[in-house]
This record gives sequence, structure tokens and C-alpha cells, in this order.
Amino acid sequence: MGPLAGVKVIEITGIGPGPLCGMLLSDMGAEVLRIDRVEAVESGNYLPSYADLLARGRRSAAVNLKHPHGVDTVLRLVERADALYEGFRPGVMERLGLGPDRCLERNPRLVYGRITGWGQQGPLAHAAGHDINYIALAGALWPIGRAGEKPVPPLNLIGDFGGGGMLLAFGMVCALLEVQRSGRGQVVDAAMIDGASLLMTFFYGMRAAGLWTDTRGINLLDSGAPFYEVYETADGKYVALGAIEPQFYGELLARLGLSVSELPAHLDPGRWPQMKDRLAAVFRTKTRGEWCDLLEGTDACFAPVLGLDEIHTHPHHAAREAFVEVAGIRQPRPAPRFSRTEPTIPGPPPHPGTHTLEALRDWGFSDAEITQLRAAGAIAAAPVRA
Repeated sequence: MGPLAGVKVIEITGIGPGPLCGMLLSDMGAEVLRIDRVEAVESGNYLPSYADLLARGRRSAAVNLKHPHGVDTVLRLVERADALYEGFRPGVMERLGLGPDRCLERNPRLVYGRITGWGQQGPLAHAAGHDINYIALAGALWPIGRAGEKPVPPLNLIGDFGGGGMLLAFGMVCALLEVQRSGRGQVVDAAMIDGASLLMTFFYGMRAAGLWTDTRGINLLDSGAPFYEVYETADGKYVALGAIEPQFYGELLARLGLSVSELPAHLDPGRWPQMKDRLAAVFRTKTRGEWCDLLEGTDACFAPVLGLDEIHTHPHHAAREAFVEVAGIRQPRPAPRFSRTEPTIPGPPPHPGTHTLEALRDWGFSDAEITQLRAAGAIAAAPVRA
């Protein structure tokens, strides 16, 4: 059931980091109940339900948060929950009547998680934005890219997911641990700009030590170094090197048939462009598969660059059973792994409102109350699907 089995969480459905947080908690065994919009029962959310993998493993109840009885419904759920989280702009939950003060009044032990781009306070708190905006202001976008070129957005991994959803999940689990000692809930304010900034901590140290500059593409880890780089192979595919330490660099050169004495010094940035040209020419002489045969599994710090359609076939992933199939869709299995309370994916992503009736019953509502709420338009239920 996972290490969070028995923990009950309410998710006020949103996009981006919130659903990732819910996936992480659900993967670890928490019972996460998604509160979807009643309109979504007919129209769905921004992705087709079957493809909304971040929603996997949860039940969905469709509740009208603009209806007073809908708000009362959520507050009833809060009384039985360990945690609730939301991803609206600051002030929205308060205007709905579901702000932290009101929820904590109903349940003083509640952990109330909030995920925003800019945080709950500050001049930008109410401005619209997306991952690319948050990581730009956090200083995480500027260093990513090659020399002489503009910064490259790293998908939405740094703001939405690493600095957002994971940060919120970590904060909520920390607060859930603390409430066991204090008996008091609290608000967890996770801002993607804070999380992205936090992920850059290592580079502040590198800069202080004189080992990092703001000039993009000439540093140790930003494609400046020849031994930390991606190279094209003879068949138009790519391989990745990470031979930073001298012993790993020496291993790489030996397996490539290159002599250390005939090449530029390992850590001489002034000669890195020359060495990159040399390595680029070498890697174009063989296919990716041939380089895998020669280098993979050695201390040369080598890996092929794999696409989404081929990752699961790699022997290492296969041996670790790193991918699972749920409802016909292959996807990463829960992580990290545990020796005793191994997590699993309870089921596929739900269509909004699929579990409204059964979830409310399980959370303490009577059939008569559910019937009244449905008649009033405070909740909606998706039709049973074959």
C-alpha cells in the first residue's frame, strides 16, 4: 500500500504542479480525493482523462465550489482529511469560502498546502505566469543553453515539477510528520519561484568558489566542458558523457584510443573548444549502438540519449521494471522504492466525477444527503462507463 497508507488528502484539481504532487502522494499510498469542477463531468479537463497520467491512482468527485452546498461539502470532507492542497492564485480559495483559516477551524490538525508560481505575497503574487516565467526570474533559465545562443527552456521540469509539485509534496509530508508531535496543522506555502531558486543553490557555491560564470555555455555543467556534453553519432543519434573526475576522463580517453599526453589538459577551459571538436569527430565514426557496446557500463560515465519510445526497452530499465502499464498506457512506476511498504499505482486516471457518489459515501455522507446535493446542483456524477 505504500508508506503513506491511511493518509487522506483532498486535492482541489488544477494543472501542472498540483497534479504531480497528488500523483506522488497517491503513488506512496495516500488516499487522494480529487475535487473536480462539475463542468468537467461533461467536458473533461485539459487532457483526455485516459492521458492525464498525473491524475493516476485517485478517485474524482465533481463538486460545484461556487454553490454554497458545494463549499459545505468540501468542508465536511476537510473534517475527515489529514491534508488538503490547492493551486489557485492567492485569495481564490478565501473568496470561495475554503481558505486555510476556515478549513483549519473545521479541522485544527489539517495540513493545508498551497502551490503558486510567485508565492502568496509579493508584487507579482497575483500575476499570471507559467514555468518559463518563474524559472526566468529565479535565475534557473539563464544558464541553460549553449555559448552564443539564447537560453533553452528545459521543458517544464524545473518550475512546475521539480521546484513546484515535488516541493509541495515534500512540504506537506514534513507538515504531516510535525502534526504528529504538535497536534496542530499549518499552511504549506510552496512557490515555484522559490523552488526553482532552491534548485540553483549548488551554483551559488560554485560561483562563490570562482568555478562558475554567468557566461552561458562555457562552464563545467552547461555544455562548456568537452567531457560533459552530448555528441552526435554516425547514425544521427546521440550519446551523453559525464566524465568529470580525472579517473573517469582517463577511462573515457583510453577506451576511445586517445592519449592523454597528446590532448589538452582536462580542466583547461581555454582548450575545451578544441577538445570538443576532437571528440565530436571521434563520435561521428561509430553508430550509437556501437558506442554502447564499447562504453556502456564502464567508468567512462557514458549513456545513450534515448527517446520516449525506446526508453523502456533498455536492459537497465527492464531489469529494474522501471515502467509499468496501466490501462494500456506505459508510464514510470512509483519512486523511490521501499523495502517493506512498496508503493503501487492503484488505478488509471479517473474521468471527472467518476467516483462522486462512492467517495462521498466513504467519507461519511448518507445516501439522502448525496441525493439532496445532486438535486441542488452542488455535486455531479459522471455516468457509469463501460
